Amino acid sequence: MAKCDICGKGAHFWNSNVQKVAVNVNGAKKRMHVCTSCLRSNKVERAI
Repeated sequence: MAKCDICGKGAHFWNSNVQKVAVNVNGAKKRMHVCTSCLRSNKVERAI
C-alpha cells in the first residue's frame, strides 16, 4: 500500500486516501504519493 511522502501516513486499520499526483518540487514537476489531508492543507503545490 502507498504511503504519503509528505507526512508518512499509510495503511493501518483502515486504508488512508493516498493519491499519486504531480507536484512542484524545487521548480520541477515530480509524481509523488500524497494523502488528501496534505493536499487540502496546501502542504504541497500541484503541478499544472
